[in-house]
Amino acid sequence: MISKTKKVARSAAVAFAAAAAFTMIVPTGNAFAIDHVECRGGEDFLKIWSHNGNKQSVDCYANGGRTSFGSWWVDRISTGNNDLIYYDDNGDSVKIARWTDISFPNRPPKVKDIEIV
Repeated sequence: MISKTKKVARSAAVAFAAAAAFTMIVPTGNAFAIDHVECRGGEDFLKIWSHNGNKQSVDCYANGGRTSFGSWWVDRISTGNNDLIYYDDNGDSVKIARWTDISFPNRPPKVKDIEIV
């Protein structure tokens, strides 16, 4: 007959092994918490000036993650306190460092997605 202590120890070992196996098998995904926020002066948000046809827009974003930008033409980007990767319609990705303010007066990129990293 197996003692109670050995049963408890065996049960704990099996539970630990199952938890370890589950941790290694289940992938950890990226958190997609990027938020479209109100643009306010003095904030260090990502700020993007864009147009699509006759429509113009100024949008601000905070927090890390990736979101669709709707294939709008980007005229200017101010990254604020954010590292940015934008994905254009040609399939290219471009990384822009934080504290960068860049304009595209002649050939603006058509941006499909943006990602704050």
